[in-house]
Amino acid sequence: MQRYFLEIAYKGTAYKGFQKQPNAATIQSEVETALHTLFHQTIELTGSSRTDAGVHALQNFFHFDTDIALQSKQLYNLNAILPEDIVVKSLVPVDMQAHSRFSATSREYTYYIYRVKNPFLKDRAYFYPYQLDLRLLQQAAEVLFTYTDFTTFSKRNTQVKTFDCTIITARWSTTYDQIIFNVASNRFLRGMVRGLVGTMLRVGRGIVSIDEFKKIIESKDCSNADFSVPPQGLFLSAVNYPEVVWTGSNNC
Repeated sequence: MQRYFLEIAYKGTAYKGFQKQPNAATIQSEVETALHTLFHQTIELTGSSRTDAGVHALQNFFHFDTDIALQSKQLYNLNAILPEDIVVKSLVPVDMQAHSRFSATSREYTYYIYRVKNPFLKDRAYFYPYQLDLRLLQQAAEVLFTYTDFTTFSKRNTQVKTFDCTIITARWSTTYDQIIFNVASNRFLRGMVRGLVGTMLRVGRGIVSIDEFKKIIESKDCSNADFSVPPQGLFLSAVNYPEVVWTGSNNC
């Protein structure tokens, strides 16, 4: 028996999220169906990072165990079966102790905003036609490094044991037509990135001051955060693992 990490990317517009659920098209269900079609047996996948309906990923992972001897040419066959909005990027044999979710050391997300109407960004960014102060946005991002308890930015009905997260990167930047937020952490809570973005946008508009933003974090009350930003602007951009996960493995 061999364990494999399956690296994928996808456009989440047409899907009800990452994790398999009854009577709904999801990333996991599409990939499991494609694997079954190719290998004529059921292969159960374990996912690294769940993304909500409409959220995209430049990089995400599954792992699975199989006694099938996999070869590099099967990547082409698998991608030929999958829908056009999902791609398998690599298939890597790993140690049986490696886990796509629990072995990850950090994850990175990117949120894209545009303020001038652009039909080519409609399903890949958030149209937000308001004046924003990038200086205030960056000040709000820097505040995040001084906290570890992000209860405020976790949606209710979550089963996590702790709301502590260690922010590694948090910064706002601009291109010629977009405003971009990048954030990396050892872990993220349910709805956390969209809650952060929505609340910081209120800072950037001058609706909420930096001191008020700090009080929102310290309140540990999710009703004080703004989760209203839509999913299409959010990308899971990377899942990071320690080198030991890949040591001794070769791409199929």
